[in-house]
This record gives sequence, structure tokens and C-alpha cells, in this order.
Amino acid sequence: MERVLIDLKDKSYTIHIEGGLLKSLSDYLGQADKWLLITDDHVDQLYGAAAEDALKNKEMYKVSIPPGEGSKTMETVEKILASMIGFGLTRKSKVIALGGGVVGDIAGFCASIYMRGIPFIQVPTTLLSQVDSSVGGKTGVNLPQGKNIVGSFYQPEAVIIDTDTLKTLPKKELVSGIGEVIKYGIIYDYNFLQNIKNNFNEMMELQGETMKNIIKKCCEIKAEVVIQDEKEQGLRKILNYGHTIGHGLEAVTKYNKYTHGEAVLIGMYYEALMAKNFGYIGKGYFEEIEALIRKVDITLDITEFSLEALVEAMMKDKKNKEGKISFILPKERGQVKEVLLSSDEVVW
Repeated sequence: MERVLIDLKDKSYTIHIEGGLLKSLSDYLGQADKWLLITDDHVDQLYGAAAEDALKNKEMYKVSIPPGEGSKTMETVEKILASMIGFGLTRKSKVIALGGGVVGDIAGFCASIYMRGIPFIQVPTTLLSQVDSSVGGKTGVNLPQGKNIVGSFYQPEAVIIDTDTLKTLPKKELVSGIGEVIKYGIIYDYNFLQNIKNNFNEMMELQGETMKNIIKKCCEIKAEVVIQDEKEQGLRKILNYGHTIGHGLEAVTKYNKYTHGEAVLIGMYYEALMAKNFGYIGKGYFEEIEALIRKVDITLDITEFSLEALVEAMMKDKKNKEGKISFILPKERGQVKEVLLSSDEVVW
């Protein structure tokens, strides 16, 4: 088994990475008077029974929500909170988030505000959530005005990554996660980017040891960033590479065309293109990034959306400053920087 420590003093926790961990889930949960399993309908069909079996000797309840970004609403939160009250959860109870990023974000947010905060544990089942959203303590929901506008920084007690759950991922979800994997190489570790390129086929085939090593490295990078900047005052902003344009794409398509990871992957391409056009990176490095993104087999053409509509959506991003849009752009191999642009400066 691989382990990564997120060292946040009294909020520290461990990420456990291994195939088959769902079967021994109870070994990593600690003590509680009651347990609430929050999942979605799709994951519940695949892994709900295994999780329930691992918790069979505990007082356990379950809430399942519809899958997808459309569930990240205050209405869903209100329903979950009502269930938590109905089940009689106390401050000694714990929440388990079993699913992808949407489930993790909602479950973590509900745990953070129920009785002013009860413990929760992340059990991510998608590649994207295993390498990114389950680690670092960001929780939240969307409003019509923007993505993740309401949320909290609230660290889990543990992250339990069963790599076997990747075997049931649809191609679309695998692509989503691989985008986040590539992101880490671009923003922080060029040698890791080379490793991704050299092991790309094994990664696409979800080969066990390759995936375990890749997931561990991603978690180690995110741990280094989060430990230095838990609440995104500085360094942690680099994790937003690809997200400004990605969130804009999600907004203009009303979250119906792309998964979050697909939108971010497309955003990574165009933000690298912006970096080249602004002279931050050379043509050679841009082409290296482009070639790796294109290997994922995703359509990068977004000409069906007007630049004006995308800019309007990006202007609502909560990371913006003084009326300017915040972009994280590559500046050299393994490094990025924040660039603030007015709406008429955005071009690619």
C-alpha cells in the first residue's frame, strides 16, 4: 500500500492508496456513533453494497443523489441536511463520501456545516477525484451565478483510494482524470510530465502499478502545495491551471456538454496557447503540451462558442481581482504564473 501524509498540524490526515480497499474500509474510519454514506445513484449500484458490507456492524445510513454536476445545488444540500437530522446524526457521527468529485464536494460541504462541523472521510471512485478533488479540503456547491460560489475549506479525516474502482470508469471519466494528471506535470514537476508521456499507454490501460504510482505522485504534489497554502492565498492558485477557461466552458454549456475534467483539459490547451502567444513559453514547449493533450483523444475545437460569451462567463469567476480575469499560464517547464487580464485582453 502507498500512503501520503497531508501535514496540516491538528488537521493532518493520511491518503491510503491500494486496490481492494473498499473491502477493508472499516479499518480506516476510526470511531463514531453513527455513519452516513453519501453517494450517487450510479456509484451506489457499483459499490454501495461493498461499502455497506464493510460497515455492517455499525449504525449506518445512506443518501444517494443523482449523478453529475447538476446535483451540486443548495437544494441537494438542504435535502441531505434534512436527512442528517432525520437520522439523528450527532457531533460524534461521521460522513463518508463515496463517489467522484461532485459527491465529495457536496458531502464535505454538508459535513462542514452540520452542527458547525462533523468529521468526514473521502472514498473517491474516479481518477479525477482520486488525484485532485478528494485531497485538500475544498468543498462546495454551484449557484446559477457561478461554480463553487458557496463552499468551505474543510479537511477530511482520511482519504481512502481503492484503485480497483477505476476499472468501471467510462472513457469520458477516465479522460477527465487524465487531464488533471497532466496538469500536475505542467504546473509543478516537468520530470513527472515526462513520466506521464513515457507511460501514457499503460495509464490509458489502467495498469495497476502504473496507476498506483501516478496517483501517489499527484497526491504528493497536491500535498506539497496544500501544506504551504491551505486556503489559496498564494501558491495553491497554481492548481487552477486550465480552470478559468474550463469553468467558462462549463457555464456556457450549462454543464451539459463536458465533464469537469474535459473542460479543464480543453482549458489547459488554450491557456498554454495564450502563454505561447504572450511570449511566456516558446513554441517547442507549447507543442510538447499540445501533443500530450491531443493524445488523450479529446476534441479541442470550441469555435461554436463566441469569445464574448466565454469571457462573460469567466468574468464571474471567484478568483478574479479588481475586475480582471485570473489565468494561470505556463511560464517555463514545470512552472506557471498568475496573469490578470481585462476582458478585452483575452485572446488565443
